[in-house]
Amino acid sequence: MQFKENHFKILMNNNLFKEITIIIILYEEKINLVLSCLENIKDFKIIIIDNAGNKNLKKKIEEKFKIYKYILNSKNVGYSKAANQAIQLCSSEYILAIDADGVMYVDDINVLFESYKKYKDCLIVSPTCYDNKSRLTYTGVCLPEKKIEAKIINLEGDICVDTIVTAAYLFKKKDFIEIGLFDENFFLYFSEFDICRRAMDRKKSIIQVFNSKAQHVHGQIKVQNFLKKIFIRNFHFTFDELYYFYKINKHHDIFNKLKKKIPNYLFKFLFNLILLKLSKSLYYFSKTLAYFKFKKFLYKIDY
Repeated sequence: MQFKENHFKILMNNNLFKEITIIIILYEEKINLVLSCLENIKDFKIIIIDNAGNKNLKKKIEEKFKIYKYILNSKNVGYSKAANQAIQLCSSEYILAIDADGVMYVDDINVLFESYKKYKDCLIVSPTCYDNKSRLTYTGVCLPEKKIEAKIINLEGDICVDTIVTAAYLFKKKDFIEIGLFDENFFLYFSEFDICRRAMDRKKSIIQVFNSKAQHVHGQIKVQNFLKKIFIRNFHFTFDELYYFYKINKHHDIFNKLKKKIPNYLFKFLFNLILLKLSKSLYYFSKTLAYFKFKKFLYKIDY
């Protein structure tokens, strides 16, 4: 009852639902997961980009919810490019990006919004994340070049962090455009680290808000095909990591260590393929392919 009353007060007393557009990037999520996410944010203007181009999912969602813009991409262009696509389609000043496996209530979005407005020179605000059993999970973390293990921060108030996970985050459209949007060379990983590092270079802050909460399960790709999941995770993580460290000129050690492993990876790829151990074979193939893709990227840069 309290939630409904607060929801009504927010609706009546400010322009929250007009000032914020919510963007969601999909790729092979189950219908129930998406519907659960949308149920709590249905009063907002919503933009969905589906990298799987699922027409059936679109039809089912639009039967239950009013979606401002629903784009079906003909191929999986990755998170960074799809997020940029959604951001550029927004007509509101503020944007809240939410993962499809995330849940946020209007009260928490309002707290996040009010927090954003009170912090000067802030690029991004993020809620504090919990899992589906209400256990605190990590949200704000250090940049990967610091080599500090990601740990759960037991907050007592808002905190300035290096970077955040992309479960949910709020920002101004013009600020993201001015900073250059997401680098579309990142497919799935490290793009949030990159944009937060660029923000820090411009003296902009990233704030994790204590009293705004979001439910999110970290680190689970929603792809149903097991072999496809192995490829997506290992190929794109390997390349995206190399590319991230390339941008800060710290890729040499990682690249050379991987280079030394490639002959062994090729052998293990073929050996496991012969034994029909497809998951292991695909793992080594994915890492090897990412290495050669990055090597080709370096060659193009040099010449």
